[in-house]
Amino acid sequence: MMGTVARPFIFAWHFLTTIPLSRTHHEPTAPELAASMAWYPVIGLLIGGGLVVADVGLTAILSPVVVNVLLIVLFVLLTRGLHQDGLADTLDGLAGGRTPVERLTIMRDPRIGAIGATGLFLSLILRYAGLMALPLELRLPAVLCMPAMGRWAMVMLAWISPYARSEGGLAAPFLTHLSWRHVAISTVVLTIALAGGFGVVGTCLILLAGVPIVLIGWSACRSWFGGITGDTLGAMNEVIEILFLLLVPLLLRLP
Repeated sequence: MMGTVARPFIFAWHFLTTIPLSRTHHEPTAPELAASMAWYPVIGLLIGGGLVVADVGLTAILSPVVVNVLLIVLFVLLTRGLHQDGLADTLDGLAGGRTPVERLTIMRDPRIGAIGATGLFLSLILRYAGLMALPLELRLPAVLCMPAMGRWAMVMLAWISPYARSEGGLAAPFLTHLSWRHVAISTVVLTIALAGGFGVVGTCLILLAGVPIVLIGWSACRSWFGGITGDTLGAMNEVIEILFLLLVPLLLRLP
């Protein structure tokens, strides 16, 4: 039983971070890859916890401007820039292709184009602006929950969307056996984390804002690409994380 639980967690950790946990857990099955997605918000919280520790330590010795830049650098290093790469590839596909097939072909190209590079740069600037604008009382819960929110959005989008590439790809095995149970577990984990940081009302407002954004992503992926890919999931993660930082202070003013 412990191995059944541990393996999906380790697969999720290895896929979403650069820190190795085990050298013995290899060759996951498709059901294990799907089960690993239930752990995504947990991995997000662990990443967020690392960012909070770094934030507290760095704030004691450096200015907020430098701290926010270093947090972004650390975040990218911890996640090996996986989702930033997905955002850049998605934007390149949108900019260079007129049909879903053309866009998917462009997204296979490992080289980054001008639009992808510009979008990546702007996303980092917006993330920095969001960190700078966070009220002090919201900073720690926002930094903690931000990665969990983005990874929950990937699980949601993967569950409701078809896979775009008929020949398969990086995200295909994850989607094959993904079920509502995996989505429910990830949602419960995120909800508990948000409630601890923002209260019940704040949690409801954040989720009520997050679900429509995921649905917009679902509609866009169906229209532009015929479904989702690993790149579009990464792009969704980036969009949700940035909007979370920018909108949380506004949402919590509503009550």
